[in-house]
Amino acid sequence: MKVAERMKTALTEALAPAELEIIDQSHLHAGHAGAPEGGESHFRVRIVSAAFTGKSRVERQRQVNSILAELLAGPVHALSMDLQAPEA
Repeated sequence: MKVAERMKTALTEALAPAELEIIDQSHLHAGHAGAPEGGESHFRVRIVSAAFTGKSRVERQRQVNSILAELLAGPVHALSMDLQAPEA
């Protein structure tokens, strides 16, 4: 299973997001340290989830880092996050 698919599965199961967007930005980092041949190492995620309601930006980031810990320890070199709670 591709890295982006694994991320999508893990985030969907843990956060039940109203919106989830995963963008592979590895091509922007080709040739840099930590950018393996073939990509799937640098990602941007945009998530809107009720699971973030009442949490600070740092708490939301920690929650996503925890969910994706295995991938962050392995194939994912960099992760940019836009994490939002739904508007009331």
